[in-house]
Amino acid sequence: MKLTAIGDSGIKVEFPGEVTTKLNQVIQQFCVALQDAEISGVIEWVPAFNSVTIYYDPTIILFHELAEKMNRLVSTKTNQFDPVTQLFHVPVLYGGNVGPDLERVASYNNLSIEEVIKLHQQPNYFVYMIGFLPGFPYLGGLNPIIATPRLDEPRKSTFAGAVGIAHEQTGIYPMESPGGWNIIGKTPIKLFRPEQREEVFQFKAGDMIRFYEVSKEEFQHITDQVDAGVYKLKQEIIENN
Repeated sequence: MKLTAIGDSGIKVEFPGEVTTKLNQVIQQFCVALQDAEISGVIEWVPAFNSVTIYYDPTIILFHELAEKMNRLVSTKTNQFDPVTQLFHVPVLYGGNVGPDLERVASYNNLSIEEVIKLHQQPNYFVYMIGFLPGFPYLGGLNPIIATPRLDEPRKSTFAGAVGIAHEQTGIYPMESPGGWNIIGKTPIKLFRPEQREEVFQFKAGDMIRFYEVSKEEFQHITDQVDAGVYKLKQEIIENN
């Protein structure tokens, strides 16, 4: 583990090793331990692929004091893993007006459009972190066969719900935003819900996602349910090995 000062009110805790789901589980357990510890002076923390950045009030706790507490948490609390994970099944309408780059992804990888769609639906994707935009899930597990570089020129506007591919990652835009990911489809679900005070984001780091294809009619039906506030995203509990 490596500790680095971030200005005068931040500390970055870096965890060694290759970025994997196991390492991310260590990071998630560390965040749980950090929350349970209720350390005076700690304001918030931001988990990433292989690190957690903690922001604190230096008038309440000093860097070396917080560093000592971080070392203690890592040594005693990061070997206790949650035995289960939530797997969410996310509907996607692929191609057409909502998937303007689907053909590009297929052409780049010498595949048919149908093969890209099939391959994109196969994995259970792991949510490594939330970032870039509020609620944007960075997903690991994309089949490298459909990995595709970002667009040469980013779009000035990408619609909310856009499902995209950038290199060996896939993700979902929670709101309209500029972006350079290859957009292959759209989901009707809402990822950023500021009106829900307790669960503002649909997903959190440590969750898993699996995409499944829907027709235009099914997409519209789900959209209507989402707008009415009655749609329930299908989910299941899977055991961690």
